[in-house]
Amino acid sequence: MPARLDLTLCLIILSTGHLAAAQGGTRSTIPRTSYGMTTTQPPVISKAHHADEEHDVAFKSKTVLVQIPVVVTDKSGAHVQGLTKLDFEVQEDKKEQKIASFEEVQATHTPLNIPSRNTGEFGNLAGQDGSARGVVLVALDTVNTPFLDQAYGRKQLIKYLSDNLNAGQILGLVAITGKGLKVLHDFSSDSASLIEALNKVRSELPALQGVDIDAQALAAASDLSAPLEVAFGGMTSPADAVESFVLYGDAALVRVQQDRAIEITMRSFLNIARSLAGIPGRKSLIWATGSFPFYIDSPAAVPAAYLAPLYEEAMQALGDAEISVYPVDVRGLMNYSPAADANYRSRGSTGFSTALAGRTWLQSASIDTLNELAEMTGGRAFFNSNDIAAGYKRAVQDSASYYLVGYYLDTKNTKPGWRKLKVKVDRPGAEVRARSGFFVTNTTMNPDANRKTDIDAALVSPFESTGVPVDMHWGQTTADGDKKKIEFFVHVPANGVTIDHGAKNTFGLEFVSVAVQNDKVADTISQTVEGEMRPEMMAQVQSGGLSYHNALKLPPGRYNVHFVVRDNLKGAVGSVNVPLTVN
Repeated sequence: MPARLDLTLCLIILSTGHLAAAQGGTRSTIPRTSYGMTTTQPPVISKAHHADEEHDVAFKSKTVLVQIPVVVTDKSGAHVQGLTKLDFEVQEDKKEQKIASFEEVQATHTPLNIPSRNTGEFGNLAGQDGSARGVVLVALDTVNTPFLDQAYGRKQLIKYLSDNLNAGQILGLVAITGKGLKVLHDFSSDSASLIEALNKVRSELPALQGVDIDAQALAAASDLSAPLEVAFGGMTSPADAVESFVLYGDAALVRVQQDRAIEITMRSFLNIARSLAGIPGRKSLIWATGSFPFYIDSPAAVPAAYLAPLYEEAMQALGDAEISVYPVDVRGLMNYSPAADANYRSRGSTGFSTALAGRTWLQSASIDTLNELAEMTGGRAFFNSNDIAAGYKRAVQDSASYYLVGYYLDTKNTKPGWRKLKVKVDRPGAEVRARSGFFVTNTTMNPDANRKTDIDAALVSPFESTGVPVDMHWGQTTADGDKKKIEFFVHVPANGVTIDHGAKNTFGLEFVSVAVQNDKVADTISQTVEGEMRPEMMAQVQSGGLSYHNALKLPPGRYNVHFVVRDNLKGAVGSVNVPLTVN
């Protein structure tokens, strides 16, 4: 048995609507810089925030490997295999990069089952055999999907599972709800059990349920700090002024709800990325949604204020975990004319044309945003078709075979912003799909920036994080006054401990343990262990990993204990959620 370094530490430690996504329809032709297509003066478009407006990047590490999963198909859609490193060219911001790593990957469909363990032993999914797996996760988005459309999206997913799920294909189901991420079914290849889980799902009210669509358009596109007469281009009558004033007030309230929807969605994406980070291979995230209330005028765009770091971190986590997002717009074709809306309120002489312009822009921007998010992660958006099931099928196929290409980032370039990627393949007729770029900001490149939020997110996530492999088991229980002292042992294998050999063999791990009973914290232990490794210590860690133990002090009762380990050198997180009964 390999040696382990034993440290005794104070461990203070679905979106829906009838004519929806399928073959990824063409991108909208409505100009993205215009609110609409009428001659009516449009509301003022607010200036989008961009990552390149942030402070210069302070890199924590001088060595950053950028890895890009690349799907290569021929004109018929079949995957092209047998390519070599010499067939690929990678460009960052139009500058060719030297390819440092290359691998052709054929995903397996081995079940993601945790190895059998003795009583009292637990671990996360990171303890696998290292083989890439064709994992697909379907997220039913109830936050951004109209209530009546959610059932149709589930029906189309059931249709796909009934007719198309390949034997052994690994697929999981979650829901993005107003209360956060909810697990509907663990990863499984049993279509019958997945369908049974879907049949139990009920629609939920989305964040913008019952909100005036014209207020939504104004909130998404306009500068609400502008005076009314500027925002609406002049109002020719008192009636115009009154109606515009009402709409303006509604839009301000909608902006708050849109920010909430963005936050819930991005936190869900972040939790998903953390949960799949330790599973090798390119993963497909099928996002069954109705829209996303964030206007993206370019990939560099970020939400304002406190949402920007969350958005950047979530997009970075998706890239690090090799997750490609496939938005499936389950709303389908929509008639957004006010004349077809029974709830439309006339807003004076210019109200109809302004409303039509706003609704046209909102629909166009929604589709463009879904397209942009898909391309940023290497996925593909599906919309404007009855056959949603075809979109599900394409997303599943893309993770079966691909190439993993890597190059080292130039850390001397400290300019923040979006780095555009372009992958070319020297093969006539080949179609290439890879993520279109990545954020280089202090949020994405400095692991210290997200230290606390990463741990907080892992503690409340319904998933176990797998970026750091973690095993734990209980030890002895002894009396300690009116409480019990329960020993526990946590082990992080060698591949879970990052050692910076260029900085005197430094390492940094943060451990957190929280015992919860009836939603109340009963005991908390946490500690950061960092420093330089002596040669003999490094040899032990590289051979058998790092083990430590401590004890919780709890009164009799039933608990759920969260163990979190964060590798502070690269920002990776591992967690295990364990039940505990204290007699």
